[in-house]
Amino acid sequence: MQTLAVVVPAYNESDGLREFQRRLGLVFDALDLDCHVLYVDDGSRDDTWEVMESLRSADSRVATLKLSRNFGKELALTAGIDHVDADAVVVIDADLQDQPELIPEFIRRWREGFDVVYGTRSNRAGETALKKFTSAAFYRVMERMSDLPVPRDTGDFRLMSRRVVDALKLLRERQRFMKGLFTWVGFRQIAIMYDRDPRFAGDSKWNYWKLWNFALEGITSFSSFPLRVATYIGFMAALAAFLFGLVVLAKALFFGDPVRGYPSLMVVVLFLGGAQLMALGMIGEYLGRTYVESKQRPLYFVDRHHLPAKTGAT
Repeated sequence: MQTLAVVVPAYNESDGLREFQRRLGLVFDALDLDCHVLYVDDGSRDDTWEVMESLRSADSRVATLKLSRNFGKELALTAGIDHVDADAVVVIDADLQDQPELIPEFIRRWREGFDVVYGTRSNRAGETALKKFTSAAFYRVMERMSDLPVPRDTGDFRLMSRRVVDALKLLRERQRFMKGLFTWVGFRQIAIMYDRDPRFAGDSKWNYWKLWNFALEGITSFSSFPLRVATYIGFMAALAAFLFGLVVLAKALFFGDPVRGYPSLMVVVLFLGGAQLMALGMIGEYLGRTYVESKQRPLYFVDRHHLPAKTGAT
């Protein structure tokens, strides 16, 4: 019988986990697959781990994995993928914005021969207009700046075949942008359109500062365009300064050189200084990534890993 594993990373999601498991269990009951779910506790500060353990005790299809601290969603997702072994793997968040009931449709398309079936949001309920705008802008900027065709309006919710999961396990970079890695490995991919629901419980762990840093992570992971922008700005600034110098020289030759020009001088100095600092900042982003990768630290550490209760293994 074919096997299905569902990976659910969670950070402080105890309020919604029981409802998530109830709905996921109903999906499992209707599938002709050997199914199990792996909950990954990313160093939660509430009773998320205790809830996960209670779910494991109540359902023999539940496994749990606890990381030694909060490593962030991308690494929690990586840990979950590393610890499953199945013919197909589904990645889904625990907040029930992505519906588990879509999994049978994902499986149908997988059986048609697609290696990756991902959910693309046609509507995002429960989110502010600003959040929707910034999210849409990010995906479109990524599309323009990177040679990698990252699908628009698509999160982590997807099904992957065994060979895609095996390919992802070979990618061990420390600073990870999983949406890009899912696309980078290639293979046959197809989208499923769906309306995203509001959160079932709790609050989003993503504020705008975290989203900004996440966007920088994605852009610098799969595009060197910001470095080229710095080059273009430097060239344009040098050209503008050269042309301005010719104007100043012509003025001095034909009309004399009275002691004036402080405002224009300050404008030029501040413009060039700002352009240089921006270029150094862009270079620093890439240098920082190189520094982190060079240390070769492990991606994460596991505190506890409990297999489904029916195996009796820990």
